[in-house]
Amino acid sequence: MMPHHQLDLRGKRVLVMGLGTRSGGLGVTRWLVAQGAIVTVTDLRPAEALRESLAALEGLPITFVLGQHREQDFTQADIVVRNPAVPRESPWLALARAAGARIEMEMTLFFRACPAPIIGVTGTKGKTTTATLCAAMLRAWRPDTVLAGNLGRSALEMLPAIQPDTPVVLELSSWQLEGLGEHGMSPHIAILTSISEDHLDRYPSMAEYIEAKRHIARFQKPDDWFIVNADNPIAWSCRHTGRGQLVPFGRDQGWPTAAVLIGEELYWRRDSVGQRICHRSEIPLAGEHIAWNVLAAAAAALLRGAPIEAVREGLRQVQPIPHRLEPIAELNGVLFVNDSAATAPAAVLAALQAYRERGIVLIAGGAAKGVDLTPLAEQLAAASHVRAVVLLAGSATPAFAEALRAAGAPVLGVTYSMEEAVHTAVAHAQPGDVVLLSPGCASFGLFRDEFHRGESFRQVVQQLCQQAFHAKEGAG
Repeated sequence: MMPHHQLDLRGKRVLVMGLGTRSGGLGVTRWLVAQGAIVTVTDLRPAEALRESLAALEGLPITFVLGQHREQDFTQADIVVRNPAVPRESPWLALARAAGARIEMEMTLFFRACPAPIIGVTGTKGKTTTATLCAAMLRAWRPDTVLAGNLGRSALEMLPAIQPDTPVVLELSSWQLEGLGEHGMSPHIAILTSISEDHLDRYPSMAEYIEAKRHIARFQKPDDWFIVNADNPIAWSCRHTGRGQLVPFGRDQGWPTAAVLIGEELYWRRDSVGQRICHRSEIPLAGEHIAWNVLAAAAAALLRGAPIEAVREGLRQVQPIPHRLEPIAELNGVLFVNDSAATAPAAVLAALQAYRERGIVLIAGGAAKGVDLTPLAEQLAAASHVRAVVLLAGSATPAFAEALRAAGAPVLGVTYSMEEAVHTAVAHAQPGDVVLLSPGCASFGLFRDEFHRGESFRQVVQQLCQQAFHAKEGAG
């Protein structure tokens, strides 16, 4: 895949809209300055809310317009770079377009500048795990492999280390894919892990959310590859998007080229010639669904050129991924698991399945995303191993609590801090149980984002462990 036309940014007036607090916004701003652009950053939040980000950009020739947007900044810009959190329908972007400005995102700038073929991974659930697994497999072959995208890592800042043959893996959100779609860009190897209800606060319909996901393959060419989950009906319905060569993954249906599960064994098959990847029991991550992530990741790594031995070695070396079914500690026989990145109902159900042999005290709830949580409430009520549900306060929680109670689920009430939630859960957990943070909702309100929520959980659990240790030492 040849890189798209790279923009000459020298002397161009570039407006960064929405700085954010994660490294992507910082990375694109620093990169633009390094390219010789005249950079202005505008964000509706005041300076106090962006203190960390502003400190990271201190000393650079940047104009900051904070706590407001000014019309002239949009009408006078040559290029506007929008943060993924800014809706494409924003009237400010419409103003810039009308004045003749280009609308870009970090990912569109990266696709233009990257000299290497890109592996892109998207899906409602499983994209971070699959991208991480794929990068680990490739890294066992090529240690210079780059992993970036929707992971809090700036892809643009990694460009100096990328050569034409460097393996590059990007996790791509639906919002990033929107930007790529506007410019007709898709990765050389695309993975679609799954699609289920999510982000319906941002999209007017499920159909529009699916269309955003389709951009991962919409602009592929015949020498590109589209790796699709054949066991997820909505994802599978997207299989004919674009002109890339289809590679199914899932339970074996006899495809000549596919990554398949046969019994408990994972296999790669290329032109009807099969290679064993591993046994399901050899996967070092929790969750029954992880086998599908491994199949997709292995297919991409092998198509990119990694040998099967590197795929196996990378799989052996992979560590639990933060905020995704991540075991934190075990205390008095109770396992604490951080699954804060589970912001959709499908992810919660996958977590319940992963620990189906143990009792679960679930910490859930939070900010609304436009998704009906009633089916999740009914499934939680029907799950005999769910001992209790502790709810975190948020815009989705009142309706969720009502649906849980109506379904007969054992709700312990609404809590207003992570400390309160964990302590409430611990009081009802028994030895052998799991206290599982798997919210099924966004984090906004009590927390900055799902990572802040997960770190808060980790800190409270670590404090409990320290208190137990000191109490034991004192008793001794």
